[in-house]
Amino acid sequence: MKLSGQREIDEFQILEALEIHEGSSLALFDAEGARERLNRMAWVKNASVMKLYPSTLQINIEERVPYALWQRGDLVSIINESGDVITDEVDGRYANLLLVVNHGAQRRAVEINSALAEVPELRPRVRAAFLISDRRWDLQLENGISISLPENNIDAALADLMKMDRESGLLSRDIVAIDLRLADRVTVRLSDEVAEQRKVMTGGKGRTGKKERDT
Repeated sequence: MKLSGQREIDEFQILEALEIHEGSSLALFDAEGARERLNRMAWVKNASVMKLYPSTLQINIEERVPYALWQRGDLVSIINESGDVITDEVDGRYANLLLVVNHGAQRRAVEINSALAEVPELRPRVRAAFLISDRRWDLQLENGISISLPENNIDAALADLMKMDRESGLLSRDIVAIDLRLADRVTVRLSDEVAEQRKVMTGGKGRTGKKERDT
């Protein structure tokens, strides 16, 4: 047997789908039935099965490409670029895929992935992207900071965020949240400890800070 195109699928699983046993006759082998069984496998996008006489079976596999992880509740799945579930069996090999969370997020994974691709210095720091009310995204960074993105003009908001980070190290500060939903300002929520220190220094208010965005 000659097998090509297989990366994610275990070869033993393919043999099981082919239903090849010791002593099986190539002449009696049902190539079309085997192709249909292969195409029902989670990772298989398309498969071809050819009998090459006198004694060779050629199997070509086109696998689905893992694009993101999708979480709803406790269930996490690997999805393709269209948002279709490939499998619910997720292991450490897919840890670098973006995790999108909540119902509907799978169909809009390209939207947030494409926006993050424009800010490559931010993407490795993103732990997950949460779709909020099926309208906009919140990002959760590895250091715990939550970033609220606007419904529209995500690219501009992220570009402004990274400019502020380059100028002031914003994303490395002791803060818990950054709100970018308004086009003309950024609201930053401080951690409890820093907020208390600011409250003492300012004589009262001081849990949030505001900064105008460049227009």
